[in-house]
Amino acid sequence: MERIFLCDETTTADTACGKVQGYYYHGVYTFKGIPYASAKRFHKPHPVKPWDGIRDATSFGYVCPLLRQEKPDGELKVPHRYWLMDEDCLNLNVWTPGIDREKRPVLVWLHGGAFEGGSSIEQAAYDADTISSIGNVVTVSINHRLNILGYLDLSPYGEKYRGSANAGTSDLIAALKWVQDNIEKFGGDPGNVTLFGQSGGGEKLTTLLQSPEADGLYHKGVIMSGVIKPGMLGADNGDSRPLIRALLTELGISESQTEELERIPYGALAAAYEKTAPRLRMEGNYTGCCPKIEDDYKGSPLKAGFRQESRNIPLIVGTVFGEFAFWKLPYDKKSMTREQGIELLKESIGEASVKKVLPLFEQAFPHRNPIDLTCYDVIFRGPSAEYIRKRAKDGSRVYAYLFDMDFPLESGKPAWHCSDIPFVFHNTHLTPYANIPGVTERLEQQMSGSLLSFARTGNPNHPKIPSWNESTADTEYIMVFGENTVQRTNLDVELQKEMIAVSQAQFAKMMGQMEIKH
Repeated sequence: MERIFLCDETTTADTACGKVQGYYYHGVYTFKGIPYASAKRFHKPHPVKPWDGIRDATSFGYVCPLLRQEKPDGELKVPHRYWLMDEDCLNLNVWTPGIDREKRPVLVWLHGGAFEGGSSIEQAAYDADTISSIGNVVTVSINHRLNILGYLDLSPYGEKYRGSANAGTSDLIAALKWVQDNIEKFGGDPGNVTLFGQSGGGEKLTTLLQSPEADGLYHKGVIMSGVIKPGMLGADNGDSRPLIRALLTELGISESQTEELERIPYGALAAAYEKTAPRLRMEGNYTGCCPKIEDDYKGSPLKAGFRQESRNIPLIVGTVFGEFAFWKLPYDKKSMTREQGIELLKESIGEASVKKVLPLFEQAFPHRNPIDLTCYDVIFRGPSAEYIRKRAKDGSRVYAYLFDMDFPLESGKPAWHCSDIPFVFHNTHLTPYANIPGVTERLEQQMSGSLLSFARTGNPNHPKIPSWNESTADTEYIMVFGENTVQRTNLDVELQKEMIAVSQAQFAKMMGQMEIKH
């Protein structure tokens, strides 16, 4: 395809609030930083005021301010971009092959970072020009309020703060309403919207499924490493007044002047929160920064059950082999024998644990050295498998996957959290670690192809992968994406149970040693 660049009257699109000016390059029209709503601090979003003339949409908009300064680190594993921050961050980006009436499938990306950090452009692999071009789809990515700006319950201090506990989710819903009202003008089909998100983005999708106001705004979902044990991000219920009082005291504000929290500089507010919240969190109190159970959010389905209204939404749910195993591997796996791997494993988890878990691990992952068990995920995989079983039992269509790859880092580092994103976006050319001769191109086609097929039809099957069955209440048919992609059945159920027990025992031992030292 010839690389033509245009930024003129042919690259404008209409929205309900006015015209926007994007640009055309390499077969895709790109629009950045389009406002979809506006909001005062701690208040629900409201519609954007229409504008006159043509609004420039060739630059990314502000991203939500973070609680603390980020430090560039691990860029080889997860290449990042750092962007201008401001509370005026309710904007989105659109990539489309045509400003026409073709009614293409719409993909809406929900970024990671739990409910506390990240942005729609945080990772280089988030760019959607390639997936939009090769798949003939319209892709949207969203910025919204995070941390205490998006998730801090001030409702005990007045009716006007009703909804403040889940304001960030209200922002997402406002963005999805924008998609319904405007995406047809960008060549998209508002009747065929697929949400997909990784880590915090996947968690946001699980939250939207439990949020009545989001019903009817999307039609399918892909949850990538986004199901965790309820409460792991913090308390999803409880009285918020101890936190608010602690913040007010730290800031020197009386409880009768709570409105001052709307006006103080964000940096001071964030510093006060960082100083006061850890103690409250350790005591099990509500500390915000994640959704709270209220009328607008029913809670994790692993605890509260799935809402009947969401059961017609087909899902893909999956994880990666290593997830949070970001540490540098202290051994050379390429030259390591199985026996050497077992000895190192014994040093790590103990001989008794090895006897229990190694046979299960080698049954599930016969191609792996035993030492890889030290990287095996026990944070996302177990809750995801439970989510899949319960979702299928409720009669919903759900497909399971595991991303099981080794990369040319540290003599074969197993797949880590976020390492699947470039393959799904068809963006491995932007991430050096992902390029493996004879593997990358095929795997990229398999994973992005499944996303695109699912977006079109609700079924991820396509000619470049083995047959992928829906999971049932009793059987998890899991597509293992890797060097040799294959569907497996009930891959690691028993292994997960044993490894969780091992992890708990190790944690208890570590805490005991800390008590002795103190």
